[in-house]
Amino acid sequence: MISAGICRQLIEFDQGWDYIQSMLTKIKRILEGLPEPQFSSVEYMNVYTTIYNMCTQKPPHNYSQQLYDKYKEALEEYVTTTVLPSVIEKHDEFMLQELVRRWANYRVMIRWLSNCFNFLDRFFIPRRSLLSLNDVGLTCFRDLVYREINVNARVTVIGLVDKERAGEQIDRALVKNAIDVFVGIGMGQMNTYQEDFEEHMLRHAGEYYTRKASSWLLEDFCFDHLVQAEECLRRERARVSHYMHSSSEQKLVEKVQQELFEPLANVFKQKVSAEVKTLVQQAEYAANNQASDRASGMLEQVLVTKMIELHDKYMAHFEDFLIKNHIFHKALREAFDGFCNKSVSGNSSAQLLAAFCDDILKKGGSQKLSDEAIEGMLEKVVNLLAYISDKDLFAEFYRKKLSRRLLFDQSANKEHEKIILTKMKQQFGGQFTSKMEGMVTDLTLARDNQTSFEEYLHSNPNVNPGMDLTVSVLTTGFWPSYKSCDLSLPAEMVKCVEVFKGFYETKTKCRKIKWIYSLGTCNIIGKFEPKEIELVVSTYQAAILLLFNSADKLSYSEILGKLNLTHDAAVRILHSLSCAKYKILIKEPNAKTISPNDNFEFNSKFTDRMRRIKIPLPPVDERKEVIQDVDRFRRYAIDAAIVRIMKSRKVLGHQQLVMECVEQLRHKFKPDMRAIKKQIEDLIVRDYVERDKENHNMFKYLA
Repeated sequence: MISAGICRQLIEFDQGWDYIQSMLTKIKRILEGLPEPQFSSVEYMNVYTTIYNMCTQKPPHNYSQQLYDKYKEALEEYVTTTVLPSVIEKHDEFMLQELVRRWANYRVMIRWLSNCFNFLDRFFIPRRSLLSLNDVGLTCFRDLVYREINVNARVTVIGLVDKERAGEQIDRALVKNAIDVFVGIGMGQMNTYQEDFEEHMLRHAGEYYTRKASSWLLEDFCFDHLVQAEECLRRERARVSHYMHSSSEQKLVEKVQQELFEPLANVFKQKVSAEVKTLVQQAEYAANNQASDRASGMLEQVLVTKMIELHDKYMAHFEDFLIKNHIFHKALREAFDGFCNKSVSGNSSAQLLAAFCDDILKKGGSQKLSDEAIEGMLEKVVNLLAYISDKDLFAEFYRKKLSRRLLFDQSANKEHEKIILTKMKQQFGGQFTSKMEGMVTDLTLARDNQTSFEEYLHSNPNVNPGMDLTVSVLTTGFWPSYKSCDLSLPAEMVKCVEVFKGFYETKTKCRKIKWIYSLGTCNIIGKFEPKEIELVVSTYQAAILLLFNSADKLSYSEILGKLNLTHDAAVRILHSLSCAKYKILIKEPNAKTISPNDNFEFNSKFTDRMRRIKIPLPPVDERKEVIQDVDRFRRYAIDAAIVRIMKSRKVLGHQQLVMECVEQLRHKFKPDMRAIKKQIEDLIVRDYVERDKENHNMFKYLA
């Protein structure tokens, strides 16, 4: 039998390497630009086949390791004899140009050789856990060329960037290709680029912009500097997009902001702070030289208006010059801190802003503005409110004012009330305005309820309250808390209350009505000898006056006994009826103060040129009451925050608990550290939390 087969000729190492070397010499000549015909596909396949055969021959003629070693030696020889000398003999931009050219050629050479030596990459190198051919090539260039020239290359690149910052034209493509060497030499990792180029570039940029900021600050501050700073930042972003690695953008932006923007922002803050301080001082001086009842109005109108104008002025600069950097907005916010988070003549900014809104929104306010101007002013107030830490205090003051506008029909325009609530809701969230929106809804429902009550009276002729009666039924949770004593109503009023109770019980059995007489008003007819006059009074005032239908004279103690009034309430009401502008009652003795020994009688000879007069009660300073309510709500909020945090974390250190509590509450108010500590102790007493027995700074949640 005769068998046939293919017999592959054995290739000795020297023979094979001589052929490979000849092809290697050819590619070097091509890369050097010397006269040499291009590789044909046949030549490429011959080299590939030669290497393949040398790697697949049986030992001892398997030359995989020798070829791997020769591959590295060939690259080292090319780099040391050709690449490095050509780069280091040149300087500055010419050196960069040569580096970029040699790097590009070298990458081509590696790619060509890697294809030819592909069998090693696929089989031999993985089995021996050796560096890939590409990594061998990059390591060779890194160790023999890059480490020699990277400092000079970096200095040259940074110098070119500086030239461009100074307004000169540079070869951006050259800079980009040079930076790509720093990136590419890292073999997929960014450490080399960051350590050898980025860190130095960022430090140099910081020094450059520090000098620029210093030169600007030698001059008087002006907004042109902010525009120039914004332009500098825009150009730095453009540089990254044109020739730096994208990972450097955020770091470069932060460096420019730190060295250029922050010094300018500090000067800007000082400038605005000085203007804010001047406005506050002027307002306080004017308030101290005005009558007390006018001082508060001056503060809330003049000061707040000027603060809004000042804020508008600087915000307009931001819009005109496209300054969007958060550092300047932060500086503006901190500058207004002198007004927004400090007391002005004993009034908090929260109180002043609430009073300012009240003046704009109520009938007869001092600011006579168009509907469009009112809407714009309300938006500006909300923008200023964003700077206030104690937003809960503003909300409570605003709610007090809103309740009076709604209940006493003092709102100039109901749409404006909804507009500002919408703006606050958009800015601070639904929870901030939920109670206020509930108040507005309540009044709408109350009107419907009043209509039903009138229909009830019309359909039940035998039920007669004896007088016109309007009742607003409100939801307790939405409205501010009001002090109200258990007034013993005169007979005329008792009948009204009973009739309405009967009506309300037909609608629901589950709700209990609590009468807030301090918010009520009455229109009564005073039959005086000169003429009849309609008196617009509070429910308390009306209750006292109605007592004189059955008595000519009453003592102070008799009035208190019949109506079950407190001393403070009686003094305030009786003073308004006997010692103020309209003396409906005659007081004995005739003094300007109310005492328990006084006696009162109806002033039948009272008259006035008007047929209808409103008898106001002395104003009550609600500030103390509001602050007490807010403090109480804050204690509840701190308790709830601590319990939420401990419930989720189970065990937590004191410092971390305090920090997380502050973070949760900062959108509502700035909690006092002592208050948090006090509430923690209170929760320990109430068995919500306990201290760790071994570490008193650790707390445990008790489920």
